[in-house]
Amino acid sequence: METLIEAVDKDNIDYAIIQKAAAILRNGGLVAFPTETVYGLGANALSVDAANKIYTAKGRPSDNPLIIHIAKVEDIQTLVSNIPEKAYKLIDKFWPGPLTLVFNKSENVPNTITGGLNTVAIRMPAHKIALEIIEKAKVPVAAPSANLSGRPSPTNGQHVIDDLNGKVDMIIEGGKVDIGLESTVIDVTSEEPLILRPGSITKSMMDQVIGHIEYDQSLFQAYHNSLTPKSPGMKYKHYAPNAQLTVIKGDINKVVEKINGLIAENENQGLKVGVIATHQTENKYVSGTIKVIGSRDDEKEIANKLFEILRAFDKEEVDLIFSESFNERNLGQAIMNRLLKASGYQVINV
Repeated sequence: METLIEAVDKDNIDYAIIQKAAAILRNGGLVAFPTETVYGLGANALSVDAANKIYTAKGRPSDNPLIIHIAKVEDIQTLVSNIPEKAYKLIDKFWPGPLTLVFNKSENVPNTITGGLNTVAIRMPAHKIALEIIEKAKVPVAAPSANLSGRPSPTNGQHVIDDLNGKVDMIIEGGKVDIGLESTVIDVTSEEPLILRPGSITKSMMDQVIGHIEYDQSLFQAYHNSLTPKSPGMKYKHYAPNAQLTVIKGDINKVVEKINGLIAENENQGLKVGVIATHQTENKYVSGTIKVIGSRDDEKEIANKLFEILRAFDKEEVDLIFSESFNERNLGQAIMNRLLKASGYQVINV
């Protein structure tokens, strides 16, 4: 397949390109486009054949649900069986934005989209290009991250091209995304909403809107077969670089000391070692391929650069990666969730 690659400036949109992308979606094709979180791979959410193309292009297991993206709040009505009061409050506060809500689905939504579940995940992105494409397509758009399944999510157009060129009909190159981590996912199908995936809409932000909200118990541990995959990424390997990633947790001085020891040990065996460091620690490492993810005081910078750095280590062809750990409050919850999944929960506590 020949992939059409078009650059679009969100501040000066070429609407001819938008219309072309919308037509591809309407006719059952695949279009990758930027959102405020990561790039998404879009298809007509009401078409079984189109949804199957997503699974094929990404190499994604067919029981891993897809998030449906809409351009107007009223578009949700035909996709869900009911909208709880707490969901309305979250929608009023956070849409458009990086918040996905999981509802009981209507009969209009194919089981192919939901991975066979009776629930459907929906969000309204806060990105002008994404909203224009969805609105012009005149169909709800299923759009998981636009990467090969299991790989770090794409945060710029080149990441999408690297993974999906020749596998999809069109890639919209819209520059670097704003957030860099996927949306927060909340299950609102029960009386007490549940956080299935942390993101930039944090627990404390939602607590202020709907009262106390809990995390799903499986978020920070390896997947167990007894758990039901309510959200993308809960069951399968995700975000992983080619090299084995290990997260080192503890006091930062002890973390640096431990990583230096691991660098020396593995370099003595002829291995190439990568390190995810911060501005505060980058000069404390004796050797290795050091990549600075940002300042420990700036969670937004760390979140924005995480997947970019994991992909950069692939280009460096390192054999092993060791990462510092980060504060697990607020946005740090989402950062650590992605790091732990990327590492396959390989953690050393010091």
